[in-house]
This record gives sequence, structure tokens and C-alpha cells, in this order.
Amino acid sequence: MKFAYSIKQKMKIATLLFAIMACMILIRILEDKSVKSMNESFVSMYNDRLVPATDLFYIAENIFAKKYALDSFLYSGKLSQSDAAGLKEQFTAFNATIDSLLKKYEKTFLVKKEKQQLTELKSRLVGLIAAEQHVMALSLSHTLEDGRKLYETIGRENGLKTMEKLTDLMNIQTQVGQELIQNSASMVSRSKLYSTLQIALAVLIGVLIVGIISASNVVQVRNDKFNLN
Repeated sequence: MKFAYSIKQKMKIATLLFAIMACMILIRILEDKSVKSMNESFVSMYNDRLVPATDLFYIAENIFAKKYALDSFLYSGKLSQSDAAGLKEQFTAFNATIDSLLKKYEKTFLVKKEKQQLTELKSRLVGLIAAEQHVMALSLSHTLEDGRKLYETIGRENGLKTMEKLTDLMNIQTQVGQELIQNSASMVSRSKLYSTLQIALAVLIGVLIVGIISASNVVQVRNDKFNLN
């Protein structure tokens, strides 16, 4: 009977230890998954938020550069074919840079709202380029005054609307970035919880081992007394 009882107790302890081991393995898997998610979140923060935000800034910089060049062209007080040719070359370079940055931006991860705003931005850029070309053509075929009048209505309006779309995209970058930070904070909290659980289970295993050793010593003492008697 004592032997059967001993086997039964050992089976209970073995089952409990196996359950604790399984829990520790599961916690370890969840912790690894959490760390992987945090790494992906940080990588996304850099590749899909920080770098694209910089690209949007450079797009805005090129748009402002075009505006400055066109302002200088229209309000310089003089106009020649060489000036117009030089401006066209500058605009070709600016537009090529903007197009390159947009293509790079498109390859990053975009939320639904970003895709919509990007489509609208492209439409605004097409309108802006058309307005700029129209202003330059009118200035050459007629007078600078005619070009200025068109620029001060259609040209500036297109420029402002284009910058509004860029601002909207930058705001979305900030919002999504904040969401990534919140997700990362949540992952860190979960990792801390997993670590705490692992420590608690390790302590529990230690207590069980001490208990088993103590119980074994008690049994051994009793056996020794029984043998002496």
C-alpha cells in the first residue's frame, strides 16, 4: 500500500512538473513572438514612416524650388528665350526628382487613407505641372503680365492644393507612427508579463523541489527508525 501510495504521489508531482514545463515553453514561444513583433514594428517605423516622411519633405522642397524659380522668371522684369529654356530644364529636373520620390514612397507600406491621399496628390501634381507650363507658354507667346495674371490665379491655387495634400500625407505619417509606438509599448508590457510568469514558475519549481527533498528526508528518517525497531 505504501509503495502504491508513493507511486501515486510521484505521478502527481511528475504531472505537475510537466504542466509547469509546458507552461514555460508556451511562455517562451509567446515571448519570442512578442520580440519578433517589436522588431518588425521598429523596422516598419524606420522604413515605412521615418524614411517616407523624409521623402515627402524633399517633395515639398522641390515644389517650393519650382515656385521660387517661376517667381523669379515672372517677376524679374525681363524675359528671353534663354531664360525660358533654362527654366524648362530646371523644371524637368525638379519634376524628375519628385516623380522618383513618389515611386519610392509608393513601395512602402501604405494604409488605406494614405493610398487615397497619394492618388489625390498625384492628380494635384499633374494639374500643377500643366498650370506651370501654361504660365510659361503664355508669358512667352504674349506678355509677362499675362503670365503673371494666370499664375496668380490658377498657378498659385494649384500649388496650394498640392501642398495641402502633402500636409495631409505627413499628418497620416504622424498618426500611424503614434499607433506603432502604442503597439510597441503594449508588446513591451506583454514581454514584462511573460518574464514575471517565468520567474514565478521558476520559483514554484524550486519550492516543489525543496518540498520533494524534505518529504524524501522525512520518509527516510521514518524508514530508518522502523528498521531500528
